[in-house]
Amino acid sequence: MDLTVLYRGPLASCDFDCPYCPFAKRRDSREQLAADRAALARFADWAGQQTGDRLSILFTPWGEALVRSWYRSTLAELSRLPHIRRVAIQTNLGARTNWLDDADLDTVALWCTYHPDQVPYERFRAACHDLAARGVRHSVGVVGLPEHLDAASRLRADLPEHVYLWVNAAEGRTYTDAEADRWTALDPLFPYSRHPHRSAGLPCRTGESVISVDGGGTVRRCHFVRAELGNLYDGSYRAALRPRACPLAVCDCHIGYVHLETLPLYDTFAGGVLERVPAAAAPPAGPSR
Repeated sequence: MDLTVLYRGPLASCDFDCPYCPFAKRRDSREQLAADRAALARFADWAGQQTGDRLSILFTPWGEALVRSWYRSTLAELSRLPHIRRVAIQTNLGARTNWLDDADLDTVALWCTYHPDQVPYERFRAACHDLAARGVRHSVGVVGLPEHLDAASRLRADLPEHVYLWVNAAEGRTYTDAEADRWTALDPLFPYSRHPHRSAGLPCRTGESVISVDGGGTVRRCHFVRAELGNLYDGSYRAALRPRACPLAVCDCHIGYVHLETLPLYDTFAGGVLERVPAAAAPPAGPSR
């Protein structure tokens, strides 16, 4: 079967200090890091054995994962497996990128977030251009806070034209039409993020062809619905996969509502759902490998 897996292990530490994030500047102990590394290794071993399926994997860590060597090596290794259609990760792009030399660029992808008050502009811009020069599939985005608008506009002007710059509506923030227009000028898809989507009773791919997995292997339909479907490692989740309606009143996060069947986003992001790359913004072919 074709299965999309959103993996989130116990890692919760981050090197940034964003005021809107509960994991800012959080440190994991050696024991916590060891547990995260072991959980990731177990997951990667499982993924490698699923040769009868076609897997797409998105790592959605609470903290920043690419500063950890085991995430860099795991992404590179998974990208080289023929039954892995896509392996992507959300990142602040603060880590080195030379690990991509060992990855299959037809499979690996990055979802990059720019935090203007956390990283020098030129450093982040250079990292983005490095990805483009390497031919790495990636998107770049910001949280739609007023103080980020000028930096986001500058970045949009400096990015290669084919690189999609997305804007996430800030949690709990209401946008006037004038404010929304300014963000939409940067990201034509911002209207999808501006308001939470009513989802109760609506069909969603999560729980059927999309699942969420934690470090212990517990499978849920998505990160936002706590009901368990089984365990990844004993295979019990497979019998629970079926078409499902959303049990929540609203869905307000892109990694959730992108899977709603009532929205056209699978067509909008065809070929790039996990890394948030619209089909219309597909990058030119990368260097041959």
